[in-house]
Amino acid sequence: MQRVTLVRYTAKPDRAGENEALSRAVFAELRAKTPGHIGYALFRDGADFLHLFVNLRDEDAGLLTDLDSFKAFGKDSQDRWVAPPEVSRFNMQLVDSYGFEAAMAAA
Repeated sequence: MQRVTLVRYTAKPDRAGENEALSRAVFAELRAKTPGHIGYALFRDGADFLHLFVNLRDEDAGLLTDLDSFKAFGKDSQDRWVAPPEVSRFNMQLVDSYGFEAAMAAA
């Protein structure tokens, strides 16, 4: 199966910019390392954040969570957030998508 993870939380208003900057560092490291068969996206509305992670090969999230930048993002994260994040994990098979073609081609 494949892993789909959604993480949603609200950052403290005065720390939302810092939270975004730490998140962007993860994307920079992903682009530098170019691991195949994963997709990762960040959405923001003010201080509300939603992360979407998809591993198109298996149920492991290590290609993301083992990154140094992700560890830096996670360090002291509870101090940046209003409350603990809502995390949803699903082990499901991708049936179809639009806009994820590059990630699927690497799978």
